[in-house]
Amino acid sequence: MTTYVLLQHYWWFIISLLGALLVFLLFVQGGQGLLYNVGKTPQERNMIVNALGRKWEFTYTTLVTFGGAFFASFPLFYSTSFGGAFYVWMAILLVFVIQAVAYEYRRKPGNFIGERSYDVFLMVNGFAGTFLLGTAVGTFFTGANFTVNAMNLANVGGDTTISQWTTPWRGLEALCDYRNVLLGLSVLFLARVLGAQYLMNTIDDKSITGRSRRHLWINAIPFVLCFVAFLVTLLLSSGWAVDPATGVISIEPYKYTHNLMAMPWVFVLLVVGVVAVLAGIVLGLTPKGDKAIWFSGAGTVATVLSLFLLAGYNHTAYYPSLADMQSSLTIYNSSSSEFTLTVMSFVSILIPFVVAYIWYAWRAMNRVKITREEVASDDHLY
Repeated sequence: MTTYVLLQHYWWFIISLLGALLVFLLFVQGGQGLLYNVGKTPQERNMIVNALGRKWEFTYTTLVTFGGAFFASFPLFYSTSFGGAFYVWMAILLVFVIQAVAYEYRRKPGNFIGERSYDVFLMVNGFAGTFLLGTAVGTFFTGANFTVNAMNLANVGGDTTISQWTTPWRGLEALCDYRNVLLGLSVLFLARVLGAQYLMNTIDDKSITGRSRRHLWINAIPFVLCFVAFLVTLLLSSGWAVDPATGVISIEPYKYTHNLMAMPWVFVLLVVGVVAVLAGIVLGLTPKGDKAIWFSGAGTVATVLSLFLLAGYNHTAYYPSLADMQSSLTIYNSSSSEFTLTVMSFVSILIPFVVAYIWYAWRAMNRVKITREEVASDDHLY
């Protein structure tokens, strides 16, 4: 491989890792969706919101970092998807904005719309945020309706937009593909599973722990069914392959199955991830369920990372075009220049230090579990 190709693969790995970490951190949204299922009294709901409030900024920051890294390393995807499918991305942005508003103002004096209204904001973010993100990522495999024409830049006095969306639905048409819906539901129920596990890990209360364990089981069943259905359809479906010599894109039957066979390490990563998630679910149903989040969390990162790598590695178009096959985006035709990727690679050396800081802050905030007494005496509640 040339240096440029290595950089393109490196940055797709970074993007994939950020996406995997984001899906794990959606346990915040999953816990918000369980707010009234697990919390039966105002005090219990305050305990849940404050447990999640310690981590919601991690999710928000990772989402922004994921989008920013995509913009810097693969700007053509950013302009095509964020600029074309903006109904979907604006909906995602909206539900994350109302989440931030809810945590900021839920318990503030003079709350004129009422605490319950902000609880609704949190639950909307918990349901819509996870489902829409999963559906949007599904288009990495199923494709979207756009065209790309770099010659538009030379259209003096006319439209100079490189990417054009070909439907008036601006990304909402992704909901019409059952595979996208399956992945969206998988992310939704996985977030709820992780949310229940996180509440068991963070809150010292028998009532909340008992209800969290019950809803862990309730949400684990649809998660497993939806994810297995998505994975089977993915491995049996055709994909978009790119010829590395000519850049020509063609349909290849069983493309993602071939990718697994060509990259056995990704196959191992996928299997290990799935097993770890299932192990966490089983562990969550036992008296030692407060440790389940670490098994399922690590498994989530491994599984999602392997799916992103399946979408972009082994000469695969990671954002197929349903309107014009040759407009499909690959890590080769959509990346920044070699100079930009090189400079960014030096900056990425700081990533382990950032991760270490997050881990330190996480442990510091979770050193003592939340109790009813703490919530009753704390004047700084979310």
